[in-house]
Amino acid sequence: MAMVPDSVLEEVARRFALLGDPTRLRIVRVLHEQGGCTVREIAAAAGTSPANASQHLGRLLLGGVAGRSRDGQAVRYRIIDETIGQLCAIACGSVGGRANAAHPDVAAG
Repeated sequence: MAMVPDSVLEEVARRFALLGDPTRLRIVRVLHEQGGCTVREIAAAAGTSPANASQHLGRLLLGGVAGRSRDGQAVRYRIIDETIGQLCAIACGSVGGRANAAHPDVAAG
């Protein structure tokens, strides 16, 4: 692996910390699967309250992962960092692969 400057490593650590919360990951999944959603739609799909979803969306907005736009009276949120889908797919694939290797009887069904 090439030498990566400390400043980049610190930014990577912030990105992983941002995505290190299960509720935020559920919100990212909802936005990735459904596209533009309101806070209420996100909260319902992620299994949390609108207030909690709103707090997590605020962090995702500040982190540059999500964006928002007005649709009449509604505010819709969406993923704006296109690399997030790839990152989550790699991480979930890695974790899923390890889980399947550890418990092949469960993976087989």
